Amino acid sequence: MRLGINLGYWGAGMDADNLAVAREADRLGYAVCWAAEAYGSDAPTVLSWVAAQTERIDVGSAIFQIPARTPAMTAMTAATLDSLSGGRFRLGLGVSGPQVSEGWYGVKFDRPLARTREYVEIVRKAMSRERLTHEGEHWTLPLPGGPGKPLKLTVHPVRERIPLYIAAIGPKNLEQTGEIADGALVVFFAPEHAEETTLGALRAGREKAGLTLEGFDLVPTVPMAVGEDVDALADQFRPYTALYVGGMGSARQNFYNRLAQRMGYEKEAAEIQEKYLSGDKDGAAAAVPRELIDSTTLLGSVDRIADRMRAYAEAGVTTLSLAPGGFTLDERIAALRAGVEALDRSGAGE
Repeated sequence: MRLGINLGYWGAGMDADNLAVAREADRLGYAVCWAAEAYGSDAPTVLSWVAAQTERIDVGSAIFQIPARTPAMTAMTAATLDSLSGGRFRLGLGVSGPQVSEGWYGVKFDRPLARTREYVEIVRKAMSRERLTHEGEHWTLPLPGGPGKPLKLTVHPVRERIPLYIAAIGPKNLEQTGEIADGALVVFFAPEHAEETTLGALRAGREKAGLTLEGFDLVPTVPMAVGEDVDALADQFRPYTALYVGGMGSARQNFYNRLAQRMGYEKEAAEIQEKYLSGDKDGAAAAVPRELIDSTTLLGSVDRIADRMRAYAEAGVTTLSLAPGGFTLDERIAALRAGVEALDRSGAGE
């Protein structure tokens, strides 16, 4: 198992700190640094900035939002980042959610699985530098009856195949991800529930493609906080967990809430969502079970974190992407270093 670092969203006065975290992760030998986007900073600009000021660490999008770009534009961006970084780019994709897709991009959030499959087909074809043609439900290239003609990418990526990841939560999305991607970006991953929440669906998708999970990169992002008072550390992540389980999406469509239910927290997930959507965010945070937080984060002493890292590796995780907690840069840097020490103690590292 390798370590990654998830910088999350850029901005909010954290730019210099995030760059310092990325540089320290590079120095410590972390495998990859991920950057996200929603409706603030865009991931390609951030990754260009990080890649220019690091030497060895891969840079990855977690994620490029599918409704934000045409497939050909994503292929151009991926090829450019791979070239500029010297072959260090990893392409993570995701459909985002209905609020962002329709509210920010003006793109209807319909048939997300079919849209993702078609998008990946076009991106892969464009990145392989074939002349781009495609006839599908969502895209037709070139447009029929007009002056367009099949073109091919003029940028040469460093690698013949840029690793492609998909952010997946639900069973159908996970199965398709196993079938068409090189890796999966997941959140709220609990080793104890790995088979029923994640691995079973991924394995089914790999089997559809005539493949196994061998060589497939399973990448959960895991919040981390180092210290002796585990209860206090868990409390730091109550608002974060409540936001996703209770407030990310609508009462009818919240993928994270369904994930918590599949982990056995049906009643608690319903209560968190009811409180959050009614405006009682503090009540929602208080309703988050301590066990849910503890099973989906890395908390406590280095030895305790090492034990949990061993569990992640045994559950099939190949890249453990840390999201260090902390209110200061020094705390985040200390967590990065503790992560390396914990992985070494766990015996689960490459």
